[in-house]
Amino acid sequence: MDKLQRLWASWRREYVSGETGEISSASQGNCVLCSVLEMRHSQPEQLVHCGESAAVILNAYPYNTGHVMVLPYRHAPDFETLESEERNEIFDLIARSISAIERAYEPDGVNMGANLGRGAGAGIPEHLHVHVLPRWNSDTNFMTTVGGSRVLPESLESTLERLKEHFE
Repeated sequence: MDKLQRLWASWRREYVSGETGEISSASQGNCVLCSVLEMRHSQPEQLVHCGESAAVILNAYPYNTGHVMVLPYRHAPDFETLESEERNEIFDLIARSISAIERAYEPDGVNMGANLGRGAGAGIPEHLHVHVLPRWNSDTNFMTTVGGSRVLPESLESTLERLKEHFE
């Protein structure tokens, strides 16, 4: 018997296998990111920021507290598909997200990037999204290294309030 601890996450099977429609959602018309963006009409307070053609939302499975995603309202797979106004707003929102994260959390650094295509690690390749997240010199610790787990010290609700307060 090995000494490896196993963390059962059976709820992830449908997502990983694509059975939920989240991975190949464009063909089914029920993209999880589009669903979140629809909240701008009924519950805009649940999004960090709503712009003209793009928004900033929390990552539901954050790498670190403060992890957001910037994405267009339009279901588009890449930057080339976007109109220039959409691209401009996305990059403006990325810069504003970085500033909000820096003011709210005072991290040692910030990661920003997009996984374009399944081969690059995109979980939802049909809907472009750019990750922006704070990093600290000590954010990789024994829990991540040995336990393969992330410890997040703040709820998503608190993160949302904190980032909205610092978003300009």
